[in-house]
Formats: sequence, C-alpha cells, structure tokens
Amino acid sequence: KLKMIRTCLLRVYGFAKNSPRNVSFVNNDIYNLFTVDYIHSHLLKTHIPLVHSTRSTTFFINKSADELWKGVTTVSNAGRRRGRAKGLMKKKDLNKGQIIGVGKISMQFPGLNTPVFRGKELLQQQKLPVDPESREKFAKLQRPMVLKKIKLSPLERGWTSAHIGGRKVGPPDPIGEDTFDGFDTWVLESKLVSHMTGNLGRKSRISIFVVTGNGNGVAGFALAKAPVQKAAIKTAKNRAGQRLMYISRYKEHTVLHDFATQFGNTKIYVKKMHEGYGLVCHRAIKACCEAIGIKDMYAKVEGSINLQHIIKAFFIGLLQQKLYQQLADEKRLHLVEFKSENGNYPEVIASPSKVRKPEEVKSHEILDFTQYVLGGKIILQKKKYPPFYIKHPLYKTKLVKLERLRNFDETRIKLMAEYGALHSFLTEKYPEAKLRPKPKRSENNETEEE
Repeated sequence: KLKMIRTCLLRVYGFAKNSPRNVSFVNNDIYNLFTVDYIHSHLLKTHIPLVHSTRSTTFFINKSADELWKGVTTVSNAGRRRGRAKGLMKKKDLNKGQIIGVGKISMQFPGLNTPVFRGKELLQQQKLPVDPESREKFAKLQRPMVLKKIKLSPLERGWTSAHIGGRKVGPPDPIGEDTFDGFDTWVLESKLVSHMTGNLGRKSRISIFVVTGNGNGVAGFALAKAPVQKAAIKTAKNRAGQRLMYISRYKEHTVLHDFATQFGNTKIYVKKMHEGYGLVCHRAIKACCEAIGIKDMYAKVEGSINLQHIIKAFFIGLLQQKLYQQLADEKRLHLVEFKSENGNYPEVIASPSKVRKPEEVKSHEILDFTQYVLGGKIILQKKKYPPFYIKHPLYKTKLVKLERLRNFDETRIKLMAEYGALHSFLTEKYPEAKLRPKPKRSENNETEEE
C-alpha cells in the first residue's frame, strides 16, 4: 500500500516538474515534500475526523403516535357515509408485553432489570442463559385477542346470513310481576329508514318489525324505530308483548277453514290442510304460524309483497275466522265434515239449537262450506296446460312399454306396509314364488374368497 502511494505521488511530482508553466514554482522544498520520510510522518500523524452535518428531524419524530395512528385508523366523512369505515384497522398497543431491560438476548443490568445488590454481593452486568419460552410468551401477549362468534345452529341463523330477519331474540321483558313464560320473538324485518330535519339534516334510524307468541294460540306483532338496532329490537318485542291476540285453531294444528284476506294491495289465500302437511307459505307467514302454533297450512300471496302488509293481512284473516258453532247458528243447519283419510265418513262437528226444515232452505242459498266462508266467492284455479311432448308419437310408444309397470311404486309401498314384504294373493298358494332377501356377506366368506 505504501509503495502504491509513493508511486502516485512521484507521478504527480513528475507531472509538475515537467510542466513548463510550473517550472518557476518547483523548488527543492517541493521535492522534499514527496520524500519517504515525509510520507511516513504524514501517515503516522493522528487526524481529527471531519464533522458531517446531519438532520435530526425525521417524519417519525415530527408526528406524534396519535397522529400516525390517525392516518391508518380513520376515514373521511364522505367515505364513512359510503361504508368505507367497515374494514379499517384498529389501534394496536405495540408496547404490550415489552419490559424495559428485557430483549431478545437475556442480559442482567443491575439497577435496570435486577437489583444492584443481592444481599451483600454487588451484582455485575452479565449475559444470562437463553430462555426458549420467552419468545413464545412475548408473541402470545402481542397476539390480538380474537372474540369468536357464537356458532348458531342452521335453524337459528335466520333466513339469510347477512340480515337478522327470521332470528329469535327471546321473550318480551316482564311487566311488574307478569312474566312471558313460553314466549319467543321472531324478527321479521330490519331496515334503515331516514327523514330530513331542519337542524340535523338527514336523520337515520333502524326500523324493526317483530312477532311474538307462545306457540299456543297467543301472538302479537309490533314495529319500533331507534338509532341503534339493539334498542329497536328491545322496544319492538316489548311493544308486541302488550298487543297480544288469541287465534282459534282446528285441533291445535291448522286454521279453522279456508279464507281470503287483503290489506292494501296484498292478497293472501289460505287453505286448511291435514295433519303432517307442514307450512307451505311465505317465510314471514311461516314465522307467524310458529309463534301462533299453526303446524299445517298452505298460503298464497298475490299482489304487493310489502312484508308489513303481508303480516297485517294474515292476522286480519285469522281474526275474521268463524267458529264452527257460530257458522251452524248462522245457517241453522248441521255442520258436517267429510275426510278422505276417514273414507269420507260424515261427522257432525256443530249443530244449532233449532234446525231448519228442508222446506225452509231456499234453492239459491249457498250450502257449500268453502264458498260460504269465502263470502260467496270462489278462488280462481287455473287449469294446468298439458306438456308439449304428449302429442309426440314416441311418447305413446313409451306408455305402451311402461303399461305393465304403471302404479308399481304405489303397489310396492302398499304391500310392504300391509304384509311387511312383497306379497300377493297367490303367495300362500305358491310359497316357492315368495321373494327371498339377498344373503348378507359374512367375514368368513370374504376371507375364503381371498
């Protein structure tokens, strides 16, 4: 390295010596400047380092921690109105789990993380053995606490996952000593409503429409609004508990009779159904039936599908039902029921105190039960048009091929229910024709085959 410095200096000296412009400036003193002794003395001399100017202010020093967090945890008012504040990051405590004097390397600092004296012994700064569990403990403290969602069964999640409609929110609050035992409340509708005010501008609230009932003929519905959803639900279910109605049912499983009802532009046609049929209707009507205790019913909604109108029309129809004794007293005739499951055997279910004679019954009088309870009207039932393929020649060929198999499934189910197997009237005469079940494969047979 010294040799390289010397050669460089000599080259500079040679260039200066040979230059005609600098001849007058070169003398013996300059020559002595590039000698070996001077170079050694220059390299051995202590040099003071140059002081460079630095900027002590940075972006992270200028702004406080609150201002920095505000940049990532807030959104503008316009963005908040458009729903951009939903997925914002929350403020984190970065110092959580950190202790002064404790780091990745375990060190002992007397006076900082340990006492200065231990008894009469003066502690010294030293490195401690590595703790393998310290990092895991620190990571566990830094990990944010995640509150798990309460997992509901599919029947308790409501109609959809995004909205609260169809969910149960519990019974109304007790009023004094009166409690609502056995009651439950269903949320039918939840929506955001707003109106314009003179001083606050557009003011928004949550509108909740609920129905409550005990499943035994007592139910009520109500509407409430509040700035917060939780408060609106509480107000609505308590209000519904104060507006209860009793609904009559047939054998505690269906409506008394068919009826047609209307509220606004919403029309509902309800049919009484046999036991085991189930609820085939609008989902809001189904929730009302569960609150009332109706298990079997068919309902068809026509016209406007405004949910509040649907519920009001349904309750109006239920309240306008007539009891069988009331119908018998109005007509002064016996009310007779025919059921297909009973072989259409006539059964008198209501009788008036005084029955009219056949001569007193007028010819134009309505004697059909369904037509009478519908107010003399008949529900239009459009005829189903036959499918297009029945006129095709191949369809007739198919019917001929399947003629011997028609009603096969119904007959098979009937025989299984009656005899427990596929029997016929010839089974006793020809026992060899009896259908034998297939033998089950045992483990011994499987091992032999292998």
